[in-house]
Amino acid sequence: MAEDSPTKFYLDKQNAKWKGVCAGIADYTGIDPLWVRLATAAMIFIAQQWWIIIAYMVIAWVTPNKPIGLYQQSADEEKFWQGVRTNPKRSTAEVRSKFRELDRRLADIELHYTSRNTQLADEIERLR
Repeated sequence: MAEDSPTKFYLDKQNAKWKGVCAGIADYTGIDPLWVRLATAAMIFIAQQWWIIIAYMVIAWVTPNKPIGLYQQSADEEKFWQGVRTNPKRSTAEVRSKFRELDRRLADIELHYTSRNTQLADEIERLR
């Protein structure tokens, strides 16, 4: 069995109303499950797209359940993975930007501690 992946689509049985397909779509995209359910109902009844019922059943049959504790750390981790699934390029750019900022801050700290502090050196010389 393959390892559980946060980028994979799962049925969300924890937030399910019936089979967990709409909750899974909501979890995958980061949209509120209520809106996904309303859109599905509207497409079935208002737009008369009856094939959606068959597609719903097939998805419920072939899709694995979301593992308990998939997002082990926090809600921030869940939001991050939803962003990766919806727009991977933007997510990589955000991570790269955070690393650049950390690298810049680390360089500033290194510069502060490794540079020669002439004012302090002058004060020490005067005290001798």
